[in-house]
Parts: sequence; C-alpha cells; structure tokens
Amino acid sequence: MAKSVLIVYAHQSPNSFNAAVKDVAVKELEKQGFKVTVSDLYAMEFKATSTRQDINGELKSAELFRYGEEMEAAWRNDTLSNDIKQEQQKVQEADLIIFQFPLYWFSVPAIMKGWIDRVLIGGFAFSLEKMYDSGVFKDKKAMLSFTTGAMESMFRPEGINGDINVTLWPLQNGVLHFCGFQVLPPQIFWGPAHCPHTVRTAMLETWGQRLKGLMSETPLQFASSKLFDLSFQGGFCLHPEAKKERETHPYGITTGHHLGKPLPPDHQLRAPPGGAAGTH
Repeated sequence: MAKSVLIVYAHQSPNSFNAAVKDVAVKELEKQGFKVTVSDLYAMEFKATSTRQDINGELKSAELFRYGEEMEAAWRNDTLSNDIKQEQQKVQEADLIIFQFPLYWFSVPAIMKGWIDRVLIGGFAFSLEKMYDSGVFKDKKAMLSFTTGAMESMFRPEGINGDINVTLWPLQNGVLHFCGFQVLPPQIFWGPAHCPHTVRTAMLETWGQRLKGLMSETPLQFASSKLFDLSFQGGFCLHPEAKKERETHPYGITTGHHLGKPLPPDHQLRAPPGGAAGTH
C-alpha cells in the first residue's frame, strides 16, 4: 500500500509563495508514489474556535464546560463534529504530516492553531500514558515548513528576534513530539517576500530536492522520557542521577531542558550525526 502524506496548509492566496511550496511538495511526493492529501484550511473555512459546537449530543457537565474533558469524552463516544472527524481520519491515514504556513507572531496562523486545538485532542492524540516517546503517533513523522517575514540573521541568538530554536520549541516539542511524532527538521524559507525571483526559484528547487529523500531523514532528537520520574510524586522531573550525569556536559539536554547551561546549538533545526545518547 502506498504511503500517505497529509499537508495541513494555511494561506489565503493560491498565488502565494506558501502555495508554491505546497504545490512543489504535492508534485514531488506524488511522483514518488505517495498518496497526498491537502487540508487547505482557508479554502475549507475551517473553524478555528474551540466551542460547544464541536460536540454533537450531550455534555458530561452542562454547568461548567471544560473543552478538553468534553472533547475526549466525545471522541470516545463518537460524538465529535464531522469536520473534526474528517481531519482525524486524515491524520490516522498519514505516515507523514507537513504543516505549511507563514510564521505569524512567532507561531502558526490562528486557523492552523485551531486545527491543532480541535483535532489533536486528548484520547485521540495523547494521554497521560501515551505522550512523548510513548506517544500515540510514535510511528508517524511530522514537520514544519514555513515562511518568515524576517531575514535569517534576525532569528540568530544574537539577532533581534532571538534564537529560532527557542521559537520552534513549543510547536516541535510541545505539540508534535508531545503527541509522539518523529519530528523531521523544519524547512524554513527566510523572507521570500523580500527576495528576487531567482532566489525564490532556488528556494523551491532546494525544497524539491529535499523531498526526494525526506522519509529517510533522521528525526530531531528530544530528551528521552526514561530520564524523568513519570509520577506525580516525582513531579515528572529529571531523575537526580540523570541531572548529575549532565553536570560535566557543556550544553543542556535540549532547548527546553537547558539546566541553566548554553542551549545545544541548532537543536531544533537539525538532528545530531548518529543521534545522541539518552535522547529520542
């Protein structure tokens, strides 16, 4: 059976550079034999808000609406709204998910954040027992592909926007890795709106070349759950021996688990050669 790719795409214009990036991915991946599905969120008029309308039928508690609890119950009872069910089916069928978007306020556009909030819900995408290394989607891959309005130097550690690795941590660790995905290095198109046509063309060609070997790439490395005491008594914190072992290392474990040390260079941009001990 052919492998399947889902592209979750968020841009208003079919004439945009983001659209061109998406089209290159569709063309190249289909040429390789992948089944490619595109969720064009703006064209679909996908609802970004998390509301009572996401659930068909009765609530667990009509007095106090708790979205997370109600959505997990609705998922178990098969009473989610049809638009959410359709997107979850696409996720289940996908071997790889590519999120294609312009960077808005150091994150995804609201419509894509709505997709994340409404589709990747408790029970379906994660649970206390199934997260990070043991996540629901540990056999699937995912990646971010996005454009910026800023030049690359502005997102360096010495740049005015700060380190891009810090910017990427909430999405790549807090969303994708949290749900268990093997996270491929991001594809970043720096300031295409400010580049000449020849540079934009070269960007698309580079993306097309990368797509030829995308599925064989080494995922980014994250801290292994084995390093943590996964109990309420232990506070889900690093085991003391794991913390002590890192004392002689020049860098923290990850961008988020820095332990007061310098961040591992480009930790959220590329996988270390051969992986890293104690990481996933």
